[in-house]
Amino acid sequence: MSNNQSKNRCGWVSDEALYLEYHDKEWGVPVTDDRELFEMLILEGAQAGLSWITVLRKRENYRKAFVGFDPQKIVHFNGDDVERLMQDTGLVRNRLKINSVISNAQAWLEIMKEGEGSFRDLVWSVVDNKTHVNAWKDLSQVPASTAESEKLSKLLKKNGFRFVGPTICYAFMQACGMVNDHTVDCFCYKKHAPRT
Repeated sequence: MSNNQSKNRCGWVSDEALYLEYHDKEWGVPVTDDRELFEMLILEGAQAGLSWITVLRKRENYRKAFVGFDPQKIVHFNGDDVERLMQDTGLVRNRLKINSVISNAQAWLEIMKEGEGSFRDLVWSVVDNKTHVNAWKDLSQVPASTAESEKLSKLLKKNGFRFVGPTICYAFMQACGMVNDHTVDCFCYKKHAPRT
């Protein structure tokens, strides 16, 4: 058994290489780049009703289809683009989800235009701009949503975002390191904890 496989990890991780890589190097690592946060919000919205591994396997296709998750380009997509994307087997072919990427790009651009901060400032404000570190012993203790994810959901909806319910927002917060939800026995728990 390799060192990589023998490490203790969160219970939701399979032994698929893509999943291991995502869990070990990305999930729970604080993200502060505006565009990367936009990408994760779109991917979490695409995941609604599906398993995360399904979306993870399609991630590179999403990056190509949505021009590197560049909101300034996505906002110009039209009905023909939506129809083209609906035929792309590398995406979750759900018209509402595809349309939400375009409207979310518009909402993101509006926030960035306001000049009083950034998308990062908006989303991180719900955790007072610091990672909230939990101490779950077991996967069954991890909530599907929290008061903070409900607050984020309302905040994003108010600003025109779609596919941003409290459960999607909590998954986003976990993925982007706004909360550290690695279980305490996972080798990433201390690795991704904020340094004090």
